[in-house]
Amino acid sequence: MNAPRRFEGSDNYVATDDLKLAVNAALTLARPLLIKGEPGTGKTMLAEEVAAALDMPLLQWHVKSTTKAQQGLYEYDAVSRLRDSQLGDERVRDIHNYIVKGVLWQAFTAPEPVVLLIDEIDKADIEFPNDLLRELDRMEFYVYETRELVVAKHRPLVIITSNNEKDLPDAFLRRCFFHYIQFPDKETMADIVRVHFPHLKQDLLASALQSFYELRDVPGLKKKPSTSEFLDWLKLLLAEDIPPEALRSQDAKTIVPPLHGALLKNEQDVGLFERLVAMARHNR
Repeated sequence: MNAPRRFEGSDNYVATDDLKLAVNAALTLARPLLIKGEPGTGKTMLAEEVAAALDMPLLQWHVKSTTKAQQGLYEYDAVSRLRDSQLGDERVRDIHNYIVKGVLWQAFTAPEPVVLLIDEIDKADIEFPNDLLRELDRMEFYVYETRELVVAKHRPLVIITSNNEKDLPDAFLRRCFFHYIQFPDKETMADIVRVHFPHLKQDLLASALQSFYELRDVPGLKKKPSTSEFLDWLKLLLAEDIPPEALRSQDAKTIVPPLHGALLKNEQDVGLFERLVAMARHNR
């Protein structure tokens, strides 16, 4: 009998103990893992790293506002079949030629267990999660056009991400193991940075972390900068050879960080921060 799969983290992803525990709980319970957190906190990357660490194929379903649950199962291409019938194509005799398999069908019929990522489920219509309840519960669905029942060969590890843009139905939440990715503290963020920039000098890292977290603490920001935006900013600081001193002042709140366009993504936040800096300088 094979030993149960367990996620112990990876070299490319800094996973907290709580997050590793959540992944392994979903594996043990055979339930979908629902991951919430601020945009840019590594929710999508988690699925990629879990798949790599467990040596499992990864299938991804990136949800949009127009996505319907049926698309994850299959779609019947009636238009193509009608066109082919008009052209006298022999393919029309077999309806299977016009069934387009969705990502759930691919996950259910894969020869080995897979990690199935359903990314940003909160983008879709509120009925989208409810429409998947039966399929995720029973690991099967019926194809009416071909009169066949598709049953999962192996239960996939389903990882569902949400940016918390809208509430998900209670019936759906009951079927998931839930984990909220807290925004990293300075120590965890430093560990994340070292994964991406292993040769970054300590003084630049310390100055950048100080500047970044003070920026996130500015009251009234419409959009706080994320982990991924911080990594982009560090990349730019290195590319432009910005010295640590450029990120510091005697009063840290009286300096606008260089290349702050990587961190602040709308004019209201830029204007707010510049006004606070001007007020701080005036009151010194």
